[in-house]
Amino acid sequence: MFVISILLLVAAVVLFFVSRSNGSKGLKLGALGAVLAGAFSLIASMTYVVSAYEVGVPVAFGKVGQPMTSGMHVKSPFTDVTTFSTRPVDLNLSDKDVVEVRSSQGGVMEVEVTVKWAVTPSKAVELYRLAGSEELIQTRLVYPDSREIVRNVFARYTSEQGYASDREKINAEIGTLIKERLAPRGIDVTAVNLRNVKPSAALQTQIDRKIQQQQATERATEAARTAKAESDRRRIEAEGIARANKILNESLTDKVLANQCIEAYKEAAAKNPVYAVPCGSGTGTPVIVDGSKR
Repeated sequence: MFVISILLLVAAVVLFFVSRSNGSKGLKLGALGAVLAGAFSLIASMTYVVSAYEVGVPVAFGKVGQPMTSGMHVKSPFTDVTTFSTRPVDLNLSDKDVVEVRSSQGGVMEVEVTVKWAVTPSKAVELYRLAGSEELIQTRLVYPDSREIVRNVFARYTSEQGYASDREKINAEIGTLIKERLAPRGIDVTAVNLRNVKPSAALQTQIDRKIQQQQATERATEAARTAKAESDRRRIEAEGIARANKILNESLTDKVLANQCIEAYKEAAAKNPVYAVPCGSGTGTPVIVDGSKR
């Protein structure tokens, strides 16, 4: 734009002098138009508008200036401005960028992570020096550091903790470490989401085998518990019967037995004649009791 303005001003001067020499009114108007266009181009080359939710980094003759916030700024015509968006950007580590990690036991898992980050406006100059553009910030800084931290964190946990029991804890630890790594560089990490953890085929086979073993162990434990309960029930029942028999034996004296015997014979004889041995020691002579005769 600055070069165009210079050319227009030169053209205006040439037209002006030509118009004076031949008195052409048209050339004078052309010279005036060229002056106005050159002035407008010069003003445009010396102003720059930074859009909302952006920050600009001015560079003139290889020297980096202070960050430019949203709004209109006056600059040198020789100054180039590189802008960075301050809106959050999503880095999705999935599909072809999925992170392959190993647990502390050596199990391989595939991890999908989303890292939401944004440029810190006050540190846009440092980011410009480190990367140079918004795209390179992600590819050179956010992408490799995030993958490295994800691998390092999973390496401290077992496979079961990684895909099941400690996923929330791992997600929080990854988020904290990524924020601590990128914040000094001018990158504000607003959220880290551990979306999916998928065991590899070999690890899944080991998991299935372990689950089957656990289920078999639980069935065996339940069977042993049931057998023990049944054994305890039978023991208690036998002890109860034994105590009852002991009480009965202690209460049945010879007189009681003889009296019960006599009563039984009376009831039997009331219906039919019966052969009976006298109650007691059983050594007496058998007698016939005819209950039909009174």
